[in-house]
Amino acid sequence: MEMIWKKTVNALKDHIPSHSFRMWIEPLKYRQADEDQIVVTCPNLFSRRRVLDNYAGAIELEISRATGKQLKLSVEVSTGKGRKETKTDESTQLALPNISGHINRGRFLRKDFTFDRFVVSGNNDFAYSAALSLAFGKRTIQNSLFLLSKTGMGKSHLSQAVGNHILAQSPDERVFYVTADSFSNEMLDAMRNNRLDQFKKKYRNTCDVLLLEDLHYLPGKKKTQVELALILDVLLEAGKKIIFSSCLPPADIPGLNDKLASRLSGGLISTIEPPNYRTRVRILQKKSILNGFTLPEEVTQYLAGELLEDVRQLESGLIGVTSKAALMDVPIDLTLAEDVVKHLVSHRKKITINVVKTLICREYKVSARDLLSRSRKQGIVEPRQIAIYLSRLFTDAPLQEIGRSFNRYHATAIHSIGVIKRKLKESGAMRKQIELLSEKLDAPK
Repeated sequence: MEMIWKKTVNALKDHIPSHSFRMWIEPLKYRQADEDQIVVTCPNLFSRRRVLDNYAGAIELEISRATGKQLKLSVEVSTGKGRKETKTDESTQLALPNISGHINRGRFLRKDFTFDRFVVSGNNDFAYSAALSLAFGKRTIQNSLFLLSKTGMGKSHLSQAVGNHILAQSPDERVFYVTADSFSNEMLDAMRNNRLDQFKKKYRNTCDVLLLEDLHYLPGKKKTQVELALILDVLLEAGKKIIFSSCLPPADIPGLNDKLASRLSGGLISTIEPPNYRTRVRILQKKSILNGFTLPEEVTQYLAGELLEDVRQLESGLIGVTSKAALMDVPIDLTLAEDVVKHLVSHRKKITINVVKTLICREYKVSARDLLSRSRKQGIVEPRQIAIYLSRLFTDAPLQEIGRSFNRYHATAIHSIGVIKRKLKESGAMRKQIELLSEKLDAPK
């Protein structure tokens, strides 16, 4: 029967996308079989659930073709010692891949940034394959990967997908996800508080996987660059996995010292290009399904044909169409899509965070200093939260940049956006405020 299982696996390879096959089918191992079922093992409960939910039917069909019998697939979790896992409480074990509890200096891995949710095409297939290989721990010439693209192309998604996958397979792995800016701030804080040795030990001795984003924010931070280069020496020497991401290649990042530039350039560098039309259609279709939206085909094709800049602009178009339809209680059609796209294409470049701030200050009679202050007065807190929400909605600025613009951390910006989203669902008054402000931002300049 073990030979039957090998034939089944080989047959599945022709029907399942290669990245999904490597992730979910390849790790399955034959255990035993009887008259009614075939038993295989998998690495963990998360993997077990994905296989049973998505591939059980295909596996049972191939087994039936090979044996002429209807056998039920049974998947057990192995401890790696030939014994099945005794714990069967999936409700607690399945929390592992969400990674919401794994945080390093204020940054979480987004649980929806997984390989399964990444749309692979010609513009990013090499970067995807390199990240997947690193996540699976396969032998490569280098243990570091440098993801290069302009903002909104999927660098963060791929980087965090590596962290999510590693933690799903090996929860004890120590995955550090941090931006260059946060890394620098953490180091300066350690220096001010006499904890530099502790900082060094954290990254040199307790890090198995380092996901370091936005390296183009390193210019001018000389001490940070020196320490980062030393940390990378230790990690690379120990064979640890490292993923960098940046909008600029190492050689083009201004003010980068030669030693650090050498370390960053020493691994594999992969560029992610803007998606083509077919890829944009697939991205919209996938994101619509994942978010529970039904998008007419003509609307999908229109958005894909008009929103050419990056994935983030596509997401903005999708969110704009669905949100406007919900707020105005109208169907999603081409007229609505055209209205949203007109705003995104014609006005987005004119709307900056400062434009949003100016509008909020004028409408709510607060000062720019108030928006940056630590005041907890409701008359200041709510306008600040609305300004952060609108900055996210109307600009292409990343959350970290939005947070800095309001003298806040990345996590505070996320919280503010969440607060306004909840109020939009609960309060007609808040919906009217946002609609009015949106109309003023949309108005031709």
